[in-house]
Amino acid sequence: MVITSQFDSGNIRVIQAQDPQDIQLAINKDNNSDFYQWFHFKLQSTKFVEHKIVIGDLKGSAYPDGWPGYQALASYDRDEWFRVDTEYDGDNLTINFVPEYDSVYFAYFTPYSYERHQDFLSSAQMSFDCELRHLGYTIDKRDMSLLVIGEEAEGKNKIWVTARQHPGESMAEWLVEGMVRRLLDEDDGVAKSLLEQNTFYVIPNMNPDGSARGHLRTNAVGTNLNREWETPSLEKSPEVYHTLKAMDEIGVDMFLDIHGDEALPYNFVAGCEGNPNYNTKLEELENTFKQALLMATPEFQDVFGYDKDEPGKANLTIGANAVGHRYQCLSYTLEMPFKDNQNLPDPAYGWSAPRCQQLGEDLLIAVRAVSSKLR
Repeated sequence: MVITSQFDSGNIRVIQAQDPQDIQLAINKDNNSDFYQWFHFKLQSTKFVEHKIVIGDLKGSAYPDGWPGYQALASYDRDEWFRVDTEYDGDNLTINFVPEYDSVYFAYFTPYSYERHQDFLSSAQMSFDCELRHLGYTIDKRDMSLLVIGEEAEGKNKIWVTARQHPGESMAEWLVEGMVRRLLDEDDGVAKSLLEQNTFYVIPNMNPDGSARGHLRTNAVGTNLNREWETPSLEKSPEVYHTLKAMDEIGVDMFLDIHGDEALPYNFVAGCEGNPNYNTKLEELENTFKQALLMATPEFQDVFGYDKDEPGKANLTIGANAVGHRYQCLSYTLEMPFKDNQNLPDPAYGWSAPRCQQLGEDLLIAVRAVSSKLR
């Protein structure tokens, strides 16, 4: 029996693995950080034998409330990922599984590999409507890449979309892939209409170092990028530093920051009600966006989500708050579940990469609903 995580976004530590019925594992912390929750590993063992895999010490993980009701993901071919029987007892996550092939991969959510990221960027740049730009380097010297979609022209709105500030939230890049795919579809009326009025500035992966390292929440040196937007630095948070520099040079009329939430089994948005400069116009834009998305897809809801900040008390180190305040613009954090969408459950796949992609496509309907009102 072999258990390994020595690959892109891999993360697991083997405590004991001699008996298929007594496999004991643990999750490594992000480098220079106490955050841990993301796992991704391969099991190679005997086919058609029941395996009991226990991932322990989860009471101290980043989000213990993320484990109740959670079902782990597995894949034989690293393409189709399905949910498997999983139990949580308050500290240990137990996966009961009978493999049908020699090796099987397990992950916290469907991984989005750095190779797929590179393929996605390279494919997108082939479109006449898309330009690939280099913003700078991460701490591990990976590219910070920006997709500019649509012709840049005076009078057009500048809409920014970022994903995976928290690298373990791989659903964010799956969503962006779906959104960009629709934007670049020359036969899609919504896309054509949007690109007449708007230019999109898309960063599919804000944290490629953390993604490749198998981190949940931080970059290569343990920095939570979504707390760096007030005073980013090249030493701790070059990813945010380069992004904010580009935003200052280009301008921002709307910002969407895409995330995943460990505990809440819903898709929802968090706005900027607590920002010092929040006003009636921004409130109207937020409501228009939400209503359009509610009409576009049953995958979205506006009942469950985060508590709203009190007026003037927003945390301006957080990306959506900071950008909304800095540019006086509509700015939303969009959250997706690691579990399933409780309003539309799918026992076999849960909330999945294809559903993320579809939500990315549907998101453009809500963007279109507000684009003519942004300025």
